[in-house]
Amino acid sequence: MQRQHTVLSSSAAASRTSHHALFKPFKPLMPLAHSAIAAATLACCAAAAQTTLPSVDVTEPAERAGLRLQQASTTGTRTGLAVREAPMSMDGVSDLQLQERGDTAVTEAITRTVGLTAAGSPGNGGLAFSSRGFFGANSVGVAEDGVAAGVAAGTISYPSDTWGYERMEVLRGPASLMYGSGTVGATLNAVRKAPSRERTTEVLLAGGTKEAARAGVGATGPLGESASYRIDAYGSQADGDRALSFSQSGKFMGTLRLQPRADLQIDLVADRATQEPARYWGTPGVNGRVAAELAGENYNASDSIIRYEDTRLRAKVQWQASDALTLRNETYYFKTDRHWRNIEAYSFNPAAGTVTRSDYLEILHHLEQTGNNVSAAGRSGAHRWVVGWDAVRSSFTHTNNAPYGGTSTVSAINPVQGTWASPDATLPKYDTSLTQHAVYAEDAWTLAPQWLALVGLRHDAYRYDRQELQAGTRFDKQMGGTSARGGLTYRWDDRTSVYAQVSTGYDPVTALISLNLANRDFQLSRGTQTEVGIKQSIQQGLGEWTLAVFNIDKKNIVTRDPARPSVSVQGGQQSSRGVEWTAVVQATRALRLEGNLALVDAQFDTLLEAGGNRAGNRPANVPRQSANLWAHYRTGAWQLSSGLRHVGQRFADNANSVQLPAYTLWDAAVHYQVSPQATVSLVARNLADRRYVSASYGDNQFLLGQGRRLELAVHWRF
Repeated sequence: MQRQHTVLSSSAAASRTSHHALFKPFKPLMPLAHSAIAAATLACCAAAAQTTLPSVDVTEPAERAGLRLQQASTTGTRTGLAVREAPMSMDGVSDLQLQERGDTAVTEAITRTVGLTAAGSPGNGGLAFSSRGFFGANSVGVAEDGVAAGVAAGTISYPSDTWGYERMEVLRGPASLMYGSGTVGATLNAVRKAPSRERTTEVLLAGGTKEAARAGVGATGPLGESASYRIDAYGSQADGDRALSFSQSGKFMGTLRLQPRADLQIDLVADRATQEPARYWGTPGVNGRVAAELAGENYNASDSIIRYEDTRLRAKVQWQASDALTLRNETYYFKTDRHWRNIEAYSFNPAAGTVTRSDYLEILHHLEQTGNNVSAAGRSGAHRWVVGWDAVRSSFTHTNNAPYGGTSTVSAINPVQGTWASPDATLPKYDTSLTQHAVYAEDAWTLAPQWLALVGLRHDAYRYDRQELQAGTRFDKQMGGTSARGGLTYRWDDRTSVYAQVSTGYDPVTALISLNLANRDFQLSRGTQTEVGIKQSIQQGLGEWTLAVFNIDKKNIVTRDPARPSVSVQGGQQSSRGVEWTAVVQATRALRLEGNLALVDAQFDTLLEAGGNRAGNRPANVPRQSANLWAHYRTGAWQLSSGLRHVGQRFADNANSVQLPAYTLWDAAVHYQVSPQATVSLVARNLADRRYVSASYGDNQFLLGQGRRLELAVHWRF
């Protein structure tokens, strides 16, 4: 661990398979064929129940369960283009799909979309994803309503759950034009439910195995003649498969919307959230494999701590100056406090039957971010355009007890956790500030009735200051990046469009807010993507599908100087290419199928590390293939859903010396609509109780995913 809570990598050489292996990954996907059996079983059960259960009409619009190609994009472009028109790959998950599948965590929801896999850990905040061959918070960004919080020490921890969100959207490939640095792989955007003058309320109560319990309330409605509100409150708790795995969280989301005139809208937003995740840092391995006999043990201290707190305030003003011009301004303040105090490294001695514990860490983050965005959007003839200016200032204080001393040895089976104690004092180590200014412009130009061009340009300028609090030294740095996108969409017919695009973006070599002296002289790494694709609706509204083929090259990653191996320089290169397919099909009046498949071939073209040459190796945490398949069968008041999630084999390190095995998980849900207002759901996670490795923590410590879980929930809407 690099003491900033990022995923580790070890050093050993491994050979790379042929590029043609990209198109030979279907054997690991064979378990997905079982979903057909599951769907058939559900259909039979539903048919048997049809004669005895009452019929209740379903009023949910069908398009909310599809790819929503006609819906305006809020994540991929600011010009208001529909997803079908935009020359880029993006999709998402609606609140209806979240309920159907029982997805309560953002990680669960996002990894149902094509090509997104998760490798979150307590050290990176749990929101670390891989997309298109790139992994981690410095390459896959996370935003809420289009605003991304700063990444501190490789960590993102908010938003963690799906309650209060209308949908989760994903824009794949470089997204610096929209969000700035740290987005070469993808950007995830959580879109909030908005206030409405139609009064509605929803209530959720749920309980399940492992002491699981959840409760949520959401309400919206009018306030007087010119205002409306939206509030969402949510809390959850659950235990895990081993000691110290109890987790709990809670949040409040509030929005007040003022509309004093028809052309003026003001939103005031106030949020507060806390999280206490499971205090589990992995199961030690033997020779790069999980020590199965230790799977149910936890070697952390009994008084360990993991806690995240987030406060967010936002004010958004939108003025419709004319039919052709809209002016917007958004001001916001974010504050995040995080606290870790844990024993994080474990070494198993099979002969002695003991585990040696080290890395007694205590780390605290205090992050504040203030920003303002002003933009103008309009129409002029065949052009839909937007111009804007972002100004953001972030301050960060990092406190820790480096060099993280402390060691102990406990029994490998039924260990006595003991308490946390370190000989090293926990002290504030450094303060940083980062000021960012960005100007951007986009233009969607209808060249002809069937042709649309989308072009955009953005420039970011950063100024960084760091004060070492113990040594009293400081340094500053200025850097910048320019990103661009050019795309062309051809409307083949009313149902089909094809597109091509070239886009550029940039990632930091490490989190900008926590840049250290060793990385002071490095500039941003630049990524370039070419992509072609097709988006199509099936006749008679029976479904939608998309296909994207991409190639990304990322240059100036940190490598070693061949002439001076002890010196780190920029000059490394990483590339990836792949295919992504996703579809929703209404197979019959009662049966809907949803599926996606991603095939990715990623490699380091140039990379020297302390342990050797990694050229030709696959980056850590990047699978060659991933896939999802869901079947939903509705009859009368019943809906039965069954889904499979497959993640291919990954490596724990850039040396490709430690493998994380592929896994396939089976989930299922049964929903009964008691009345038009109430639904009862039984959701099963990991129904086959499969033991699998979700991520690694170092090269010989493995984070095991959760076993079988069952939950019974009641959801009211009135």
